[in-house]
Amino acid sequence: MAASQASLLLLKQLKDLNRHPVDGFSAGLVDEGNVFEWGVTIMGPPDTYYDGGFFSAIMSFPKNYPQNPPSVRFTSEIWHPNVYPDGKVCISILHPPGEDPNGYELASERWVPIHTVESIVLSIISMLSSPNDESPANVDAAIEWRERREVFMKKVQRCVRKSQEML
Repeated sequence: MAASQASLLLLKQLKDLNRHPVDGFSAGLVDEGNVFEWGVTIMGPPDTYYDGGFFSAIMSFPKNYPQNPPSVRFTSEIWHPNVYPDGKVCISILHPPGEDPNGYELASERWVPIHTVESIVLSIISMLSSPNDESPANVDAAIEWRERREVFMKKVQRCVRKSQEML
């Protein structure tokens, strides 16, 4: 039952995005037969180190969406404090609902069922614009962001160039 409600909601969100595209990203199903896995391309936000990049990601939804968040993993190489080396995105709204067992986040910062694909991707775009180096997923990137901005910028520019070559 939950899976069919989730698939109906995801199909509605896909239809809404196709009808009213949002600047900064595009999204669609990876495989027409599976509404629980989306391919997303995020354009690097203007006036950021990621400007000009086209970063691909896979958004995988649980069968009980929207009660629980999807996971998002970049398939393009990306250097960022809030992205694990394997590409998995680490932002508060993608963390399970409720209290944070580690006490870093307020329940209100974590997943709530009113989020949509659009609000998730806009949060990722915001993350690209302003990294949170307080609780990094990629410690090396966070240290460079804080202490060696020039080195950080060069690595990001390499990722941007690579993403453009993949088009």
